[in-house]
Amino acid sequence: MEPPPAPGPERLFDSHRLPSDGFLLLALLLYAPIGFCLLVLRLFLGIHVFLVSCALPDSVLRRFVVRTMCAVLGLVARQEDSGLRDHRVRILISNHVTPFDHNIVNLLTSCSTPLLNSPPSFVCWSRGFMEMDGRGELVESLKRFCASTRLPPTPLLLFPEEEATNGREGLLRFSSWPFSIQDVIQPLTLQVQRPLVSVTVSDASWVSELLWSLFVPFTVYQVRWLRPVHRQLGEGNEEFALRVQQLVAKELGQTGTRLTPADKAEHMKRQRHPRLRPQSAQSSFPPSSGPSPDVQLATLAQRVKEVLPHVPLVVIQRDLARTGCVDLTITNLLEGAVAFMPEDITEGTQSHPTASAPETLAQCLSCKVGIRCVFNDDDFASPLTL
Repeated sequence: MEPPPAPGPERLFDSHRLPSDGFLLLALLLYAPIGFCLLVLRLFLGIHVFLVSCALPDSVLRRFVVRTMCAVLGLVARQEDSGLRDHRVRILISNHVTPFDHNIVNLLTSCSTPLLNSPPSFVCWSRGFMEMDGRGELVESLKRFCASTRLPPTPLLLFPEEEATNGREGLLRFSSWPFSIQDVIQPLTLQVQRPLVSVTVSDASWVSELLWSLFVPFTVYQVRWLRPVHRQLGEGNEEFALRVQQLVAKELGQTGTRLTPADKAEHMKRQRHPRLRPQSAQSSFPPSSGPSPDVQLATLAQRVKEVLPHVPLVVIQRDLARTGCVDLTITNLLEGAVAFMPEDITEGTQSHPTASAPETLAQCLSCKVGIRCVFNDDDFASPLTL
């Protein structure tokens, strides 16, 4: 029996916060007045939680007090198999669901998490992250941090997915750098449940996620500890990361995919540009004329070819078949999202001076398709839709 296919990005990331079910939507509308009252009340309580967490030193007492106060805020932290927690292990590996996963785990055990791709700041510190910058320097700094002999040792909580998913269907590909720090790690699984609305939305900021967390009645974080995993003899970082990913996915009842944060960014880009023909393209081919899809595709491809004569026609047709939109195909070709081997431009096109090629391209884009390009010196940047 063949394994089920890996889920695509549309199943790993939620693009809408509100429920599509009519009954749930009605329940949300009826709950809204209560939710807004809770939001205002919890905002004031949250300030006290932040002050208490800053005032008390890291200890069992601090974690108990802050965990109890967070429960009042609607953030409930639970754990299973806590006896498997090995305090000698310095690297904790978890799947990523919300922007507050590290805060929840920190309520259960002392740990530190670096914030990737962000310079040190007050916001970084106030959110509970370690202040480090630079990916290249980050790994070496973390190795020195784990090799220190400080007592008690503070483990590192790392999220190899580097981006949050909806936590239901599958895991992103685990990056290999967290597995290059030490040869033994302890994985844990994280499941998040919330009534009425989605747990997380792909393009939402951490501020909006916080407000929604305070709005809903509660959000339950379920942490389950797994046994420590050792690197096998001769096993590389990539193989080690893949083995741990499959282990975490199996415990969650999900699928380990090969999707990366770049695939999430591309998916979000497609969400912002629906795969529907623009109004101008639809009006050019009314249903009454009844042209075949091949004729429509050839006509649209010819329009793109007039704008970008150096792009092979087969490449244009292939991307048009996927997007169904002239503007989006031109954007993909200009931004390098579609790889191709440039063709020789026709003699008529070559008669124009070379220095004026960007200007000619801008005029073509403006006249043919209705978009404009912004150029810097001899190069051009992304097209801006008018």
